[in-house]
Amino acid sequence: MTGSRRRLAMAAILGLLSAAGCGEEAGSQEPQGRTVPEQSMDALRAKRDAIPDSKGTGPFPALKEEDPGLADHVIYRPADLSSVSGQKLGLYIWGNGGCSSDGASARLHLLEVASHGYLAIAAGRIRSGPGATAPQIPSGRGPVGDPPRLPAPQTYYESLIEAIDWALAENAREDSPYYGLIDSDAIAVSGHSCGGLQAIQAGGDPRVATAVVMYSGVFADGSNPIEGMTVSKELLDEIDGPMLYILGGPDDVAYPNGMDDFAKIDHIPVAVANIGVGHGGTFWEPNGGKAAQVVVDWLDWILRGDEDASATFTGDDCRLCTDPDWTFEKKKID
Repeated sequence: MTGSRRRLAMAAILGLLSAAGCGEEAGSQEPQGRTVPEQSMDALRAKRDAIPDSKGTGPFPALKEEDPGLADHVIYRPADLSSVSGQKLGLYIWGNGGCSSDGASARLHLLEVASHGYLAIAAGRIRSGPGATAPQIPSGRGPVGDPPRLPAPQTYYESLIEAIDWALAENAREDSPYYGLIDSDAIAVSGHSCGGLQAIQAGGDPRVATAVVMYSGVFADGSNPIEGMTVSKELLDEIDGPMLYILGGPDDVAYPNGMDDFAKIDHIPVAVANIGVGHGGTFWEPNGGKAAQVVVDWLDWILRGDEDASATFTGDDCRLCTDPDWTFEKKKID
């Protein structure tokens, strides 16, 4: 197996580990009758399951829930919908790391976004953390063959499209709690690792105003190592709204893919922000960490035209341009 193939396989594996609540810490403990990754996954999952849900730092304390009207999805929203009557909710549609079916795998990140006046929807069920409604589904075998292949995802990009369809239908349904509360022009798709590929696949939907790709990118060598999932660089040309990539720096196994995407995109405004945290991101830091704050600023700027939020990205002295924790590049953005 070539070095490139090994990196691609590891990228997909780490996406699956992240979805299971492990990220880059997998393999950090000694084995006791099982493989190191299995043992680490159990320990880290238990540690992260014990983290309470946050309410976010925004003006609308958030909650997560499942809605019987939208099967196999998890909703993150302001707890008091009446409190947002003065503004409409933007949509933030999420693909899970590893394309898993755990819609709570990025719950701190999604609660933070929701607290700023967004309806965030993740594919899957609440399979981890407080209020779990369903057991975890094992991700399956590791990569086999040459080139290596991983098992088929547990969710697909169509789940993101289904979430958009449902939200817009609820916005129009008179007896819905979301009636008239959703801004149909303020729709973003996003996701982590394999879920970031789902966001790219869904990003060509004409209703989508922006895509946020986290620790991900289309495989730079043109391969598709995930069974049942085909993603090519040509999909980038179908996206006509601004894009933001958040990557974990050179130690992020998705870094070459995301940076290659950025280099190839020349028809729309696009930015890439790197923070040196690797592939696991800042999802398990309080309120989703620094990356969540950058995402909120991007959404507020692109979807709402917020001038203060735009200062994170615009100008030679933008906040990301001068923050030593970040390396920032942009195209078609002043």
